[in-house]
Amino acid sequence: MRDLQSNIGVVAAVAPATLTATNTSAAIDLRGFDSACVVINTGAIGGAGNFTPKLTESDTSDGTYTDVAAADLVGEFPSALAAASVYKVGYIGNKRFIQTVLTLNSGTNIAASAVVVLGNPDQAPVA
Repeated sequence: MRDLQSNIGVVAAVAPATLTATNTSAAIDLRGFDSACVVINTGAIGGAGNFTPKLTESDTSDGTYTDVAAADLVGEFPSALAAASVYKVGYIGNKRFIQTVLTLNSGTNIAASAVVVLGNPDQAPVA
């Protein structure tokens, strides 16, 4: 059986928290990896919190980020996050940096976290 742990990188985009406003992650560098997957995990929703997830991309960490085109995603994000759910969406674009964005549309809050799993490393095992 192949060892998956040594062949992926994992980056915390959104630490587990109760979000009360729009959350944009720090820049996530994809250098050294040929694939990425965003995993969003939600808990309770408070005050009818309505959050929309998306992924943005840029050539530089401090550059202008634009929404990732649907053609550069494997799967799709929901129109609104549901309570106690897990979502995964792959990124197949060609930009070096991505960011997760969880936009508060209405309501109060949601318990959520997001990680980016980096795959197909140029060099393995991954530390």
